[in-house]
Amino acid sequence: MEDNIIVPTNIAYSSCILQNNVEQLKKRYNFLSFGNIGYSVLGKPIPYIRLGTGEKEVMYSASFHANEWITSVVLMKFVEDYAKSYEQNGFIYGYNTRELFNNTSIYIVPMVNPDGVDLVTGVIPENTGKYNQFKDISLNFPNIPFPSGWKANFNGVDLNLQFPAGWLNARRIKFAQGYTKPAPRDFVGEGPLTEPEALAIYNFTLVHNFRLILAYHTQGEVIYWKYSDYLPPYSEEIGRRFSEASGYTLDITPPESAYAGYKDWFIQEYNRPGYTIEAGLGENPLPISQFDQIYSDNIGILVLGAVL
Repeated sequence: MEDNIIVPTNIAYSSCILQNNVEQLKKRYNFLSFGNIGYSVLGKPIPYIRLGTGEKEVMYSASFHANEWITSVVLMKFVEDYAKSYEQNGFIYGYNTRELFNNTSIYIVPMVNPDGVDLVTGVIPENTGKYNQFKDISLNFPNIPFPSGWKANFNGVDLNLQFPAGWLNARRIKFAQGYTKPAPRDFVGEGPLTEPEALAIYNFTLVHNFRLILAYHTQGEVIYWKYSDYLPPYSEEIGRRFSEASGYTLDITPPESAYAGYKDWFIQEYNRPGYTIEAGLGENPLPISQFDQIYSDNIGILVLGAVL
């Protein structure tokens, strides 16, 4: 029944809606675990949800980039569908959900960049102090539409260029492109892990034993699986399975984006499979009308990530 649906998949998503959904999921599904990995620049919580109790741990994250907020809806809808399937002793993508729950703990971090998401989805009112701080940064980059072109956090730092994996290479590339100061996108910051959101993901990863990570972005319908010359065991084979399940292309990250991302650092640090999934097609932010297609393309990846 429509009334029973918690996660809305037909409206612009925001950190407030996310928090509300988290509270509703808590009330309805007492077998899920919840917490925060940290807080954003503006003090908004960055929640996580744990599906399962198994020793094997994986982690899926979304909305590193503000105008890629549709990825948060994908992960939250997956949480709800998984919980419903568990409750009904059902199957998800052909796998017994209770068996999966007992074997694997899936940690979901649905919105890494709540401040940026709230700007792009129109939650931060125009002509307020916070809005004007975003806008002041954007005025230095008139070719990037505002606020729709905004990817960064509140400080104008691109959170997926904040990780200690070739960070100096990323800096050299992005500085050459003109991103030498806080910007709506592509500014690497003053050093790795200067931003609380990136540091939160980094620290959360360090205290777990993730066998695999997925970092959700948009767009391009492509799966990036490699960092530098690292070849974690089974990473290409798992990537191929993801590609078959989704119809997305398995590819190597283009050179201009090949450093300092979360999946790059994870592969470098642990020599385990890490993937950047570029969901959907078009210009960011993708319209919510693409949600159903994106979700059906990705449900296989989300389940197989916990199985393989």
